Amino acid sequence: MKIAVLTSNPLFAEGGHVMLARSLVDALREAGHDVDLVRTPQNRFGRQGAAYLATWLTDVGVACDESTVDQVISFRYPSYAARHPRHVCWLNHRMREYYDLWERFIVPLKWRGLLKEKVRRRIIHVVDRYLLTKNVTKLYTISATVQQRLQRFGRIPAEVLYPPAPQRPYRCDGYGEDFFAVSRLTPLKRLDLVIKACAEPQARHLRCAIAGDGEDGSRLRQLAHDLGVEDRVRLVGAVDTSQLVDYLARCRAVVFPTMSEDYGLVTVEAFASRKAVITCTDSGGPTELVRHQQEGLLTDPTPAAIADAMVQLAESPALAEKMGTAAAIAGAAISWPRTLDRLLLR
Repeated sequence: MKIAVLTSNPLFAEGGHVMLARSLVDALREAGHDVDLVRTPQNRFGRQGAAYLATWLTDVGVACDESTVDQVISFRYPSYAARHPRHVCWLNHRMREYYDLWERFIVPLKWRGLLKEKVRRRIIHVVDRYLLTKNVTKLYTISATVQQRLQRFGRIPAEVLYPPAPQRPYRCDGYGEDFFAVSRLTPLKRLDLVIKACAEPQARHLRCAIAGDGEDGSRLRQLAHDLGVEDRVRLVGAVDTSQLVDYLARCRAVVFPTMSEDYGLVTVEAFASRKAVITCTDSGGPTELVRHQQEGLLTDPTPAAIADAMVQLAESPALAEKMGTAAAIAGAAISWPRTLDRLLLR
């Protein structure tokens, strides 16, 4: 089959959805399909209408050699606006500022701005509902968290289909002393909780590497300095695939305290590396995969609770290995062949 995989992406950014799209492309090619990745526009706030329209007008039905594109698989907004008679949407998320993050988004707005955004929000809701119920042949979500948002905002039915880990050479080199966290450095990822956890009295001996870049980087570095933990909590910046695999292979466990995450590929990447995951009870997608005291630990989203969980695994390499083994088994059940079997229209 000739398949177009569509996702949107802001300029000079590389989110987890792009990694997922690329992994899907690799899996489809390995299965013998002719595949291309198409990035649709994602404009800044106030100009999203143009991005939706541009995607709606994009011709994804015919390849450059005039052959027919057999199927389209789209991810996040507004890529699902593309028109094709065989269109599967594997939804990452809609524009969350107009949905579950609305209350946070409107806090700094004055009355004129609030009125304008309320109108835009209403339009986006109407357009998204039409596109996700009338423009796609089949709708999946990457987690029950995203599925529940669709029900809450629009009562749109969808099936959950968990993404496997990206196709990388994951391995386990043991259970070293350092913990590891990796994510975009943004407030929603709550990596400040990891830094504060390492400053708790019971965690004064713990070490953690935090990988990633983003707008929250300067604040997090200053926080580590102010708390006196910068010698134990290292912000190592962006890492390439080889470095990421190395960190995952050697760490004691992965710490992922994100807030209401769509899914969190970090979780299945940790599982593929036979590592337990410490996440929070309100972290969304990760909590669907991590069972407390089995594939990892679920904690309250507080520095003290995260510190206690880290200490528990720090004091018992055997427990970290036991949970890592359970995590590997759980991760292996989420495979690309099974995923493609559901995504491809027959």
